[in-house]
Amino acid sequence: MTTISDNIKTTLTAALQPKFIEVLDDSQAHAGHEGAKAGGGHYYLTIVSEQFADKSRIKRHQIIYGALGDMMKHDIHALSIKAFTPEEQPQQQEI
Repeated sequence: MTTISDNIKTTLTAALQPKFIEVLDDSQAHAGHEGAKAGGGHYYLTIVSEQFADKSRIKRHQIIYGALGDMMKHDIHALSIKAFTPEEQPQQQEI
């Protein structure tokens, strides 16, 4: 069974060719929350891509939101984003 986390990862991998991507589903911790009632989940995203070079944090988020398209309206209620270039990548992340 494909999960929304899987769909997020697949969609962003196709759009941004990341060196690293991790999607964590934290929806269970928000059971009963207004956004969860409508079916939207809560996710944490860490992504490393060359596509973020020379882009502000806001522009990086806009690129991600654009790639996710309608998922942001229906499947995702909250998305916490950490977006890096390979040069900015934290040392603990493995490529």
